[in-house]
Amino acid sequence: MSDLNKIKQDHRRFKQIVRGKIKNNLRKYMSQGELTGRQGKDVVKVPLPRIDIPRFRFSQKQQGGVGQGDGEVGDSLGQGEESPGEKGQAGSQEGEHGIEVDVSLEELAEIMGEELELPNIEPKGVKRLETVREKYSGIRRTGPESLRHFKRTYKSALKRMISMGTYDPDNPIIIPSKDDMRYRSWKETSLPESNALIVYMMDVSGSMGDEQKEIVRIESFWIDTWLRSQYKGLESRFIIHDATAREVDRDTFFRTRESGGTMISSAYKLADQILSEEYSVEEWNVYLFHFSDGDNWSVDDTGDCMALLRDSLLPRSNLFCYGQVESPYGSGQFIKDITEHFGTHERVTTSEIKNRDAIYDSIKEFLGKGL
Repeated sequence: MSDLNKIKQDHRRFKQIVRGKIKNNLRKYMSQGELTGRQGKDVVKVPLPRIDIPRFRFSQKQQGGVGQGDGEVGDSLGQGEESPGEKGQAGSQEGEHGIEVDVSLEELAEIMGEELELPNIEPKGVKRLETVREKYSGIRRTGPESLRHFKRTYKSALKRMISMGTYDPDNPIIIPSKDDMRYRSWKETSLPESNALIVYMMDVSGSMGDEQKEIVRIESFWIDTWLRSQYKGLESRFIIHDATAREVDRDTFFRTRESGGTMISSAYKLADQILSEEYSVEEWNVYLFHFSDGDNWSVDDTGDCMALLRDSLLPRSNLFCYGQVESPYGSGQFIKDITEHFGTHERVTTSEIKNRDAIYDSIKEFLGKGL
């Protein structure tokens, strides 16, 4: 085996080890948010426990080798020169640390899908915009030597020599001329892309504290990661609400905190308006996620919410997910109301998120249907 092949084999083994470490610690990453703060454009820095690579370690003492010195077979090696009970002294040597490994978001989504057993999604519709891609699908008489098509060139030269009577079956030497040369050519093709829209809605009234928002932030990162692996294009819109609703950017979504009352219907009305004005149900795969502590202003407003879901939002969306984040101030009633009205609806999923440890199971509940 060549040195290059050995290096490739070792690299594959290392990637398998890293992949196994990530899968084994995925629940911890999801609950602690260790990855969301290390995200780059297309990769995530994953902090892994120390990975030991087998190697020989030699003593610093200049003395005999292995198996030399006083002692009998079976004697304990003891604790070295350090006396029992004596604590080690401070040293100047660098300690051993964990490592950070770059993992692409695509690979991270694949690991997540395997570990959570998430089904692949079959997108519906296409966006009006198309991606232009180049594909080598034609043949030309001119081009760079790097694109020369050997088989086509050979056939052209063979046919020419046969037609001219210069081909000798006993000495089948084919010498292409300039006119025989054939080269690969590319063709631009337009490929429609299946795109998705995520609308995040969150209660930002006083009962939704910083910890509740952090849970939503971590969970939305993993939701984005999975859905981006399923769609070529993904857009995210963010709505916050207390007694009224407004659209904000991502940063404001996770930082805003109000102290007013809660009217959930205000968020659903704004989401319905965005979908009606900007997104065609035939061309977009729509995912709605609403996070709240379960308090609502009144029974009448809850009734309005159910009507909006039934008549407008659910017919336009692939999936509606309601996550109830536990808060010491929330009543927790709203999840019961949704379950009562849409408990058997195939596009409705609810999840109770009591703490960060519940994020892992919540995502599986939300995305397990694969709609």
